[in-house]
Amino acid sequence: MFTLRHARASRSSGAALVAAAALTLAACSTAEEAQDQSDGTAGADECPVAVNEDVTASIQIAYQLIPNGDLVVRDNGWLETCLPNATIEWSQFASGAEVVQAFGSGTIDIGLVGSSPAVKLISPPLNIDAQVIWIHDVIGDAESLVALDAVESIDELAGATIAVPYGSTAHFSLLNALDEASLGTDDVDLINLSPDAMLAAWEREEIDAAWVWNPTLEELLENGTLVMSSEDTAASGTATFDLAAGTTEFIDANPEFMETWTALQNHAVQTIQDDPDAAAEAIGAQLGVSPEEATELMEGYVYLPASEQAGEDYFGGAMAETLDLTAEFLLSQQEIDDIASSEHYASAVYTDAIAGVGE
Repeated sequence: MFTLRHARASRSSGAALVAAAALTLAACSTAEEAQDQSDGTAGADECPVAVNEDVTASIQIAYQLIPNGDLVVRDNGWLETCLPNATIEWSQFASGAEVVQAFGSGTIDIGLVGSSPAVKLISPPLNIDAQVIWIHDVIGDAESLVALDAVESIDELAGATIAVPYGSTAHFSLLNALDEASLGTDDVDLINLSPDAMLAAWEREEIDAAWVWNPTLEELLENGTLVMSSEDTAASGTATFDLAAGTTEFIDANPEFMETWTALQNHAVQTIQDDPDAAAEAIGAQLGVSPEEATELMEGYVYLPASEQAGEDYFGGAMAETLDLTAEFLLSQQEIDDIASSEHYASAVYTDAIAGVGE
C-alpha cells in the first residue's frame, strides 16, 4: 500500500498504484443539501480586530459543523461587525466534497475543506485556480477507528469489513494505518459509507469497524472499542488537516478582506487557547450541543495560531510539500487524474495574510 512516506520513491510505480480501487468524491462525509445560514449567528459581538469599512465585497463562505475557530468567528458575528460594509453569506455543507463541488460551480469564494479535498480541488481533472489560506485544525483523535468487538490493534482486523467515507481525511488515515500494520486493501473489506449510513450498518452489525469523526464517532464508542486515531497516524508521519481554501480570483481582488478574515481566525484560536469556556459556548451553540460537550469534541483537535502557521513547518515552507505528497497519495487511489508540478502546489499556498497576522 502507498503512503506519503513512500510517495517520492513510489512515483515511478504509478501504474501499479493506479490499479487501486477507485474512490468517489468525498471529504468529511457524503453530501447533504447545502443550506444558506447567513442569518444563523447567535448575535454580533464587538470586533476584536481593527474594523475595516473599505471592504464592500459580497463574500460567499462555506463552513462545516466541525469544532474549530471558524464556528467561533461565525457565532460571534465578527466578520459582519468588523466588515460593516461587506455582505457576508454563510452556507453550511456536510463535507469537503460538497465544498469542492461548490468551488467548481463558482458559488463560493472561500470555504473549509479537508487536506485531501483541498488537493483534489487544485489537481487534475478539476484544476480549480485556488489557494490554501489557513489551517483550521490538525486532526487528532477526533477521527478514530472503532471496532464492534474487543480489538486491541488494527492488525487484528484482517478479514474484517471496515467502513469509511471514501476520499476523506479519515480514509487517508485508515489506508496509512493499514500500511503501517503491513495490511493491504486485499486483507480487509473496505466499504464507502457516510457517517449516517455507517450508524445504521453498525446497528445491524453489517460492519466490523469504522474510521469516522464526531458526532458519529461518539455514538459508535457507546458499544465499540477504540482501536487508534488520526493522532496515531500523524505521529507516524501522515498528519491530516481541516484547511481553508479560497479562489485565487477572489483572494487577489480582496487582500484587505483576507487580512481581516485571517486576523479573526487567529483571534478565534487565541480564544480557544486563552478563554476555552467562551470558545466552547460559541462552538456548542453552532453545533447544537452543550458547552461541556463542545469542550470534549474540541479535545480531538490541535489549533495553531498564525505565528506558528506562518513558520517553516506550515505556510513558511512545508505546506507546499504536504500538498504535493497528498497529491501522490490521491493519484495512487485514482482520486485525481494526474499530479501537477511541485511549483503548482507551491503557488497554491497563500502566505501574505498569514505572514502579516503572524508577525
